[in-house]
Parts: sequence; C-alpha cells; structure tokens
Amino acid sequence: MAKSATGKLVSQIGASGGGKAYKKARPGNYYGVLFVIVILGLTSVVFSRYEYQNPTTAPAGPAPQPGTTWFAALSIDNCGTQITLPSDPNYKGGFVVLANNVIKVAPVGAADSGNNATVGQFANEYVGMTASSSTLAIPSATGLAQASTTFHNNTNCATGTKYAGQSATIRYAYWSTLAQTSPKITTDPSSIKFTPDMRITMAFLPASVKISAPAEATVSAMLTDAASAAASTTTTNPTTTTTAG
Repeated sequence: MAKSATGKLVSQIGASGGGKAYKKARPGNYYGVLFVIVILGLTSVVFSRYEYQNPTTAPAGPAPQPGTTWFAALSIDNCGTQITLPSDPNYKGGFVVLANNVIKVAPVGAADSGNNATVGQFANEYVGMTASSSTLAIPSATGLAQASTTFHNNTNCATGTKYAGQSATIRYAYWSTLAQTSPKITTDPSSIKFTPDMRITMAFLPASVKISAPAEATVSAMLTDAASAAASTTTTNPTTTTTAG
C-alpha cells in the first residue's frame, strides 16, 4: 500500500529534526521555558546539597529531657507525722533524693523523661517505695519495706500519730508552681508530671483532714539546690591578654 502524503511528511520531520519550517513554527516562549527548567534544576541541586550539609534537627520531646535539671520539694505525711526519705546523692537514675526531702529531677532516658517524668515513675525508681491509689510504702534507709510505714486505704492511723485510730486514705497533693496556693489532689501519682520547683505531698490521712504543703525548710532547701545548680552551669567567656613584643 502506498504511503500517504501525511505519512511522508511525518517521516521527513523525524529524519530532519523537525525541518526548517518546523523550527520556525516553534512558540516564541520555547527557549524561555527551557531556561526556567534549567534554573529549577540547578536550584533543586543546590537546595538538596544544603539540606545534606545542614540536616534539620528533630524537635525535642516534651520537657524535661535528658540534660534538664529541675528540683521538687516532697512531704510524706503519715497521719500528721512527717517521714523523711533517706537521701542518695550518688544515684544514677533520673530522680535523685537529696537532703531535706528534695528531689532532683534529671532524666537520663526515655523511661523518666518527657511525659514519663512523673511522681509514679519516681516511686518506681526509688528502691523499696510503692505509690499507688491503694498503697503507699516508704522504705527504710536500707531500701527495705517495713510494716510501720506501709499504708493501705481505709485502715486506721497508728497509735502515737496525731490521728490515731481514725480511718485514713491515700492521696497525693501537688502545687505545680510556687505561686499556686491551692493544690491539685489525685489518687494517681502517675498523673502528676514534674515541673520546676514543684511541691508534692504524699499523704495517708483521714479524708476530712486538709493536706499540707511541704515544710518551709524543705522548700528553702529546694530553692537553694536549684540556685546552686543554675550557678554551676553558668559559663563566662575566657579573656585573653596580649603582651607587647
């Protein structure tokens, strides 16, 4: 079958790269489009190289993160009698108990940082301590649980305490800031996330008794520890001197 005139024309254009007539028929902005494509390509290469050399740092999670140091004041109220936790300044975990019931909050990993930096996690890390909605157990200096400081809901305050013989329950009160006057109260210590200069009271008290904040001496010790930590991390620019030759 003979080729049509159209077929011959297409063959000629393909063989000649479009022919002079085709080249003359190109749109006026043909080379402008090519220029834009080249510029976009070069820009993409330059941007990709910049991204490679300057990777974006992933945003940190919620505070506190490892490297953060906060302090909190703790009170443990056994039917009107205060209990002091044995301090352990050499502990390597995220919560270090200092003198005067001050807690140093310094996360070391995911387990005790961000939203996991809670009073419940503190109790989990402190050897011998149990803190839940139904049980509060405070260990001895050796880290062992003891009957005299293990409390359960709806049991009576022990003889010798301020509220001896009265039925008591376990509650946790906390003041997130120094300016807060009224505490938030919960039975779930894992819902209490640490904040800077927080005050916390773990209480085994009759339900009718108001929970008190940590003692002034404990709060003062907390603020002193916080100030010392802040001062130790402050750096000054070194000065250089020149000697005339």
